[in-house]
Amino acid sequence: MRNTFKLSAKSGEGIWEILSPPLPESPRLFPSSLFALENVEETFTLSEAVEAIGMGKFQIMLILMAGLLICVIPWSSVAFCFGTNNSLFMAFVILGRGLHYYGMQNAESMVWYRIVFLGMAIGSPLWGWLSDNLGRKNMIIISASWLGYFGFISSFSPHYMWIIALRCLVGVGIGGIPTMYTLLIEFLPIHVRSYIILCLAFFWALGSTFLVVIALVVMPTLGWRWLTAFATLPVVIFIILSRWLPESPRYLIASGEKEKGIEVLQRMAKINGTKLPPGTLRIETEANEQGKIQVLFNSEYRLTTILLWLTFFSSGFLYYGVVLMTTQVFQQVQAGESMCDKETLSTSSAEFGCRLLTVDDYISLLWTTVAEFPGILFTMLCMERLGRKKTLAGEFFLVAASLSLMFICTGRNLMLVFIFMVRGFSLGVFQGFFVYAPEVYPTIIRSIGLGCCSTWARIGAMLTPYVAQVLLRVSWNLSLAVYISLSLMALVATLLLPYETKGRPMQEM
Repeated sequence: MRNTFKLSAKSGEGIWEILSPPLPESPRLFPSSLFALENVEETFTLSEAVEAIGMGKFQIMLILMAGLLICVIPWSSVAFCFGTNNSLFMAFVILGRGLHYYGMQNAESMVWYRIVFLGMAIGSPLWGWLSDNLGRKNMIIISASWLGYFGFISSFSPHYMWIIALRCLVGVGIGGIPTMYTLLIEFLPIHVRSYIILCLAFFWALGSTFLVVIALVVMPTLGWRWLTAFATLPVVIFIILSRWLPESPRYLIASGEKEKGIEVLQRMAKINGTKLPPGTLRIETEANEQGKIQVLFNSEYRLTTILLWLTFFSSGFLYYGVVLMTTQVFQQVQAGESMCDKETLSTSSAEFGCRLLTVDDYISLLWTTVAEFPGILFTMLCMERLGRKKTLAGEFFLVAASLSLMFICTGRNLMLVFIFMVRGFSLGVFQGFFVYAPEVYPTIIRSIGLGCCSTWARIGAMLTPYVAQVLLRVSWNLSLAVYISLSLMALVATLLLPYETKGRPMQEM
């Protein structure tokens, strides 16, 4: 026989089930203090809130905003060339994709190539530190405005040195774009983080393609100044739309603004048609550690930081080096020839870097650029199955293996296949670390951590021409050996990373 009765306790009412024999009816036999119950308040974390809200319209709108900003990068990478007679005319290089109108002297070309990366190397940690201290949204909008302003006024540059200075400032603005990665990933559920961040690479390709189309229309009729001015249009559109851009609830709560953070979560849930978990939000951060760069080197993150700087440097060095090497090889190795037919590439300034590309060259460059798409897809599929570390280490191995095949004396077409493989895997590993780094660092240093990593990638990009353009003219095999050695070193560094972030909630502190 099972009897139940309702007992009023100090903290509320409770339902008690009593098995036979039944208790006496008089509640006076039991002091009320004996049955004082405590309400255990239900709570949830930020990561649990994001998982409960799920993927929906809110994230899709944010992805489109991020994609629009990333499309700006190739548009802002418009280069200017001066011929030997100091006549100014336009050449655009979509960050090394190899589509040029030649006429720049080699020294000036090298300066141009490095100057935007120098600006990015300065801007990335600066904007990252500011966004960890002053907010993701504010710094994204300010860096985009900076980028648009200096991009536009560079169209009025009267001299080569003005262009160099202004494009360096443009690079500083581009350095704020990794903050958009940080903002986006802080809104994403665990199971889609890698897919969405890697998808942003397709916006880069879209921006590059659209720039080529605009340039082909504008350059013959209006000239380089108008093209440079038009290149700021995506930035202007982004700034207009940025009124919708949300602030990260993770940043707000880490900064002590819990109410504002909950408002953003409620807005996110409303747009997605879902609800927050029941209960109250549990705070897991300490505001006194907010935005402090020394946290990158505490006992928990010191090894991670050093290894990530090495892998980001290697990724930038490899990817941009292969892009530059592709153009140099296709300029001097003709159809039916192989690298073995040329003991070294030409050191003549009249030939090196200044021969106009043929139709076949452009087709070859197109195919090697298309190779980046399978590389991104390969990384997407493997990261959620094998994990971050195994995927990235495996891609470094595949880069080294593909480069090793280039030692073989092959014709130009087979060389194209090998370069196809290297381009795909090198971009996959480069973009893959933009997934791993924001995942491994906590909210309080996430943006500055990614910004510092991005700086090392830009340093690698600035140094790689010494191999892809200078050493390549001395020895093809020695150039390959440098890239292979760096790939294997980065492979070891990746395996030594202390944390696997697949399936792990975003860390708050």
